[in-house]
Amino acid sequence: MSAGSIFVWEMLGTAVLILLGTGVVANQVLKNTLGNSTGFLFVNVGWAFAVFAGASIANPSGAHLNPAVTLGLAIADKTPWGDVPFYVLGQMVGAIVGAMLCWATYKLQFDTHDEPQNTLGIFSTGPTVPSPPWNLVTEVIGTFVLVIWILLSPGAKESVDGVPQFGNSALGYAGVAFVVLVIGTSLGGPTGYAINPARDLGPRIAYAFMMPIHNKGNANWSYSWVPVVGPLVGGALAALLFLVLPV
Repeated sequence: MSAGSIFVWEMLGTAVLILLGTGVVANQVLKNTLGNSTGFLFVNVGWAFAVFAGASIANPSGAHLNPAVTLGLAIADKTPWGDVPFYVLGQMVGAIVGAMLCWATYKLQFDTHDEPQNTLGIFSTGPTVPSPPWNLVTEVIGTFVLVIWILLSPGAKESVDGVPQFGNSALGYAGVAFVVLVIGTSLGGPTGYAINPARDLGPRIAYAFMMPIHNKGNANWSYSWVPVVGPLVGGALAALLFLVLPV
């Protein structure tokens, strides 16, 4: 696949992922919405199916949607290193576009929200108990689970005694959505489970420099490195483990 095609499909898929993912948080947080105060499970389910929708759209490029996944696949020799910059660029641009579309969707609700200074969490993650080393550990573990599942998830095999062996391939991208859902409900409490550098950094950039939200808060740049570095480390560790496993 050409570099331009990789960029386009990753950009479109990531834009839909972020639009729907940040959209479910906006629906839960902002005052004048039909989904206000619906809770953490509501957010987790929304993000999981945002992954399903975005990945389905980005199928032609392999639907990475996540620099940590791209890095893991490159280390595992499943993605050419020369393609990595085009994947990441598409993911970052898509994340910014998706965040801006979410803001446009909820523009009136942002205008009438009681606490505009506390709206960063709609777009980017933050820790419930700030401690960068331990917050980093949380992000490493969550992303490790995601990437090792992607690498080890059983695919379709030849029929055995006439019985098709579909593995997880029959689930399509719903399988990834299920994994994201359980990561969120199980491991997402401490940091909001970025598990994706583009998912966090792209919307943070959009929030800080592009969104005209009156009296909005700061972008918490002092924390912003954690949801970037943690997922990249987690994805790399998963790939390194994959390389030494007898698969």
